Amino acid sequence: MANVLTDLAADIYKAADVVGRELVGFIPASTINANGSERAAKGDVVRASFTREATAVDVSESMTIPEGTDQTVDNKTLSITNARAVQIPYTGEDILHLNNGIGYETVYGDQIAQAMRTLTNEMEQDLWEEAYTNSSRAFGTAGTTPFGSNFSEIAEIRQILVDNGMPQNDGQVSLVLNTLAGTNLRQLAQLQQANTAGGTDLLRQGVLLDLQGLGIRESAQVGLHTKGTGTSYLLNDASSAIGDTTIAADGGSGTILAGDIVTFAGTSTKYVVNSALAGGSFTIGGTGLVAAEADDDAITVGDSYTANIAFHRRALELAVRAPAVPQGGDTADDALTVQDPVSGLVFEVRVYKGYRKTMIEVAASWGVKAWKSDFIATLVG
Repeated sequence: MANVLTDLAADIYKAADVVGRELVGFIPASTINANGSERAAKGDVVRASFTREATAVDVSESMTIPEGTDQTVDNKTLSITNARAVQIPYTGEDILHLNNGIGYETVYGDQIAQAMRTLTNEMEQDLWEEAYTNSSRAFGTAGTTPFGSNFSEIAEIRQILVDNGMPQNDGQVSLVLNTLAGTNLRQLAQLQQANTAGGTDLLRQGVLLDLQGLGIRESAQVGLHTKGTGTSYLLNDASSAIGDTTIAADGGSGTILAGDIVTFAGTSTKYVVNSALAGGSFTIGGTGLVAAEADDDAITVGDSYTANIAFHRRALELAVRAPAVPQGGDTADDALTVQDPVSGLVFEVRVYKGYRKTMIEVAASWGVKAWKSDFIATLVG
């Protein structure tokens, strides 16, 4: 069995290919920072370069060429927060029984695909949680699934992102829905008719179409945010100005959590909390307050809700590596690292031998980061 992965290699690559294209919405819509030749341990830092916003200057005639502003390409750091594995043990008796049937290669190929699927779903879950707890503002009604009668919510959620300065019409903006919202969207009459939908993909294949510049995707990991217990809080700041992101609060009780949606007295704008209430203040995302608020304005924490997310690719990043091993290797008898060329996901498959027993391990290390809260908005359901 020294070369067990040689027999399974084709099935392993096929598994990565299939899993990389299953029903996940955040992974294909995010920036993927993946390297199949590097390893990372939990707690390691992965670097990603970014370019600062440019500054314009007045044109001034001169016989001397202007010096210009020095350009700096900075590095952002993203922490690897997960090193996870799915372990598949088997014995000689297992292989014997399987070879008398459909064959162990077929069964273990399926098990490896399921292991990759499990890890992929965990990555997807982490991206959703990172996105909705770092969103800027929200639109919709808690407890009401979007698209009950039309798709006007898409225009509203798009407006939040556009008002925040998000790049438009570059094909990099996605709206990731839970399957209930996706079902409502599929049932809209105007999208089932080819002449109004612009094609028959939705009607014939169930493929959700791009709408108003947003690529529509679904994810089984879009879930429910349970609100904090905060009540009766008041704004504790006599000069809360447009653009403020730190909100001082007093007079109330209970928790205000990251991901909670808050409103202020006299306004209907729904702000998403990015940092929980601590030490008398919490932070909201994006460009901050869109209108000035007054001291002692009531702060209302919205109801629990399903967090469908619209975002630009540049706002959210997933870094994936093979997990760390000791210098000189460990006791693995065989190992194979695979990277799906489309999704970029990296998995490592290792084989460990014991007494009359062998274990296949499928593993990955990853971390996620929301870089730009401005470019994330929540469609409440």
